[in-house]
Amino acid sequence: MMRAAVKTVAPQWNVPRRVRALTTLRAPGFSRGAYAELNLAAHVGDDGDLVARNRALLQQSLQLPAPPRWLRQRHGAVVVDGAKVAEAEAGADGCFTEAAGVVCAVLSADCLPVFLCRGDGSAVALLHAGWRGIAAGIVEAGVAALGNSGNGAPLHAAFGPAIGAEAFVVGDEVRAALTLTGGDGAGAFRPAGGGRHHADLYALAAGRLRRLGVSVAPKPEWCTFRDGSKFFSHRRDKRCGRMASLLWLEP
Repeated sequence: MMRAAVKTVAPQWNVPRRVRALTTLRAPGFSRGAYAELNLAAHVGDDGDLVARNRALLQQSLQLPAPPRWLRQRHGAVVVDGAKVAEAEAGADGCFTEAAGVVCAVLSADCLPVFLCRGDGSAVALLHAGWRGIAAGIVEAGVAALGNSGNGAPLHAAFGPAIGAEAFVVGDEVRAALTLTGGDGAGAFRPAGGGRHHADLYALAAGRLRRLGVSVAPKPEWCTFRDGSKFFSHRRDKRCGRMASLLWLEP
């Protein structure tokens, strides 16, 4: 039985019209139980046949120009060219492309999807940025992979749904790791008591992007932890599915 059309949210950013960016919501889809409904991850313990059906629904409902380039995400700083690397080889947390019709993809359930675009619309990059990836340099690697457009226009960035700072409480070691590697400790952390801190993934990524000269869209209001009807959240549920963020260029 075919489900209703896949529902998505999209970043609000000022980029050329050929740039397409979105993040799926958790329904409708075929998965059940902890993974209900539109789980798009094959590595979280869900029934493989149901994941395949969810991916087919995604492809058909959104009329994607090609199957998404699924990555084996590692919370690192590797960014691959989606037009050149085979899926089985793509152990990475970022994907970029200059080719129309190549669908970059990252999976998330609290981590921050970062959408990047050259100002002239000639290339895009999509990053999976949890705190470990941010500390490892995924933001800097994504910007380096994309580079500047030929006409000198700045790069643009926007964000998909992630856990909000009110729900994301971390220890001193996380704050230290992010501060030592260039994180904005002053703007991205607030005391939570007992040596713990509220960490703002959006602010951490935005601070690094701005230091690299990237134009950053306003912070969205989504919180994956708070809105269980729309989003999966690993911190909230532990065992759960994953949303997909997709980014591609139309011809």
